[in-house]
Amino acid sequence: MKAEPEPAPAVAMVSRPGAPASDLEVVGLTKRFGAFTALDSVDLRVRAGTVHALLGENGAGKSTLVKCVMGFYRADEGAVLIGGRERTIDNPRAAHALGIGMVYQHFTLVPSMTVLENLVMGRAHVPPVIDWQAERRAVSAFMAGMPFTLPLDVPTASLAAGEKQKAEIIKQLYLSCRFLILDEPTSVLTPEEADEILGLLRRMVEAGQLSVLIITHKFREVLAFADSVTVLRRGRAVGGGRVADLSVDDMARLMIGDREIAAPAARKAQAPGEARLEIDALTADDDHGEPAVRGVSLRVASGEILGIAGVSGNGQSVLVEVLAGQRRPTGGSMRLGGEDYQARRSQMLRHGLSLLPEEPLRNACVGRMSVAENMAFRAFDRPPMARAGWWLRQAGIRRAARDLIARYRVKTSSPDAPIATLSGGNVQRAVLARELSGRVDVLVAANPVFGLDFAAVADIHAQIVEARNRGCAVLLVSEDLDELLELADRILVMFDGRVVLETPASRADRTTIGRAMAGHQAPVI
Repeated sequence: MKAEPEPAPAVAMVSRPGAPASDLEVVGLTKRFGAFTALDSVDLRVRAGTVHALLGENGAGKSTLVKCVMGFYRADEGAVLIGGRERTIDNPRAAHALGIGMVYQHFTLVPSMTVLENLVMGRAHVPPVIDWQAERRAVSAFMAGMPFTLPLDVPTASLAAGEKQKAEIIKQLYLSCRFLILDEPTSVLTPEEADEILGLLRRMVEAGQLSVLIITHKFREVLAFADSVTVLRRGRAVGGGRVADLSVDDMARLMIGDREIAAPAARKAQAPGEARLEIDALTADDDHGEPAVRGVSLRVASGEILGIAGVSGNGQSVLVEVLAGQRRPTGGSMRLGGEDYQARRSQMLRHGLSLLPEEPLRNACVGRMSVAENMAFRAFDRPPMARAGWWLRQAGIRRAARDLIARYRVKTSSPDAPIATLSGGNVQRAVLARELSGRVDVLVAANPVFGLDFAAVADIHAQIVEARNRGCAVLLVSEDLDELLELADRILVMFDGRVVLETPASRADRTTIGRAMAGHQAPVI
């Protein structure tokens, strides 16, 4: 097929809300990086006026596919068709000219600029002198045709997360995009915000104004908002169809193939034991010296999982850094095993505190050191890994690593391979193996499965529940409410550095938790 030239981009790309959506199709798309084939003759069709979900494990090729569609990559073989006609897309500007826009997982708006400024300056062609009064009138007229509105004259930094995501979507529609690619668009939103935004887009799709391709790992969103689905596995399209004809199990099997998935660990019915970790009126500042944790108090008992919910940036990461000894508190107190806790290594070892931090390759590993050496960090100065507290015994370190690699199913070419060469899921397994291999009375886990594939998520969730069943006190910090509802015994919600809601997981109400995550505070119960 001969590619047709792209239309010249308009100077003022103000879209018409009633403009029809178009089909988008990829045919035989292949992309190689050296000897590695990231996409292998992939076919996918998103019909006009539908929501199409793209599923697959990490490394399945989802990001490569959409980057080819957006013009970040040039495919080695195959074609992209818009409205049945082949197009050449060499860069994102060409994609925008064809009405294709992408809303990314993380916000791309300029925080210090207003919504109006972000929309106007986001155009492909901006005049050297801008008539802001005329631009405001044009944008206001455009907003009148949208299903949601935003304040035009406030800096985007002051918007709530849901409003920022709306602004990202509005920006793409303003740039005349009638085909939207959404890359994990709800990962930074409360459940209420996520349902609101996907519901608004769904209504635009049903009105024929939009077509959507959504990358998501949340089956609930697929079932609620998508019409059809395509599943990628190892760079190939392995199946899909109408969502109405598929179950969650069907989609999961397509994603993982014949590989065995860890069965959910059976939750042992047990009353919580004595308090292992206690925090009282804790305060701490962020990197800019601003208060980030504001008087947080909590108690985690043996044999329970206490979940902390919240949208990113509400103090959870600072709290974990304080517990890990990576940040000093400014006030309050902590107790571990009944003893005042100052986050020293000696205290962590004495009371069995283990940590699985967010982004473990950056926060819990040394990438250039071997898998075996990283696995030895907790006990490198004790027998059988060391003699006399300082003489390292490499044979003991390797032997211990081989045992953990086998027990925790860490995929690595060798215990001596640099840990940075492992996949994200296997780095996570390696750190989990290290942290759970000795005596563990308290486990602090922060977003432990963020960005991991379906099989790795199931495996790590099972290990966390098993630790709880053994009597471990688990503090689970997660931005994924579904994860907390599945694993936790109790849930706290943090907003603006404070605990604003506490509820037993068995009586948790998704809407109430979502409102608390958004700052609509309810009394702590």
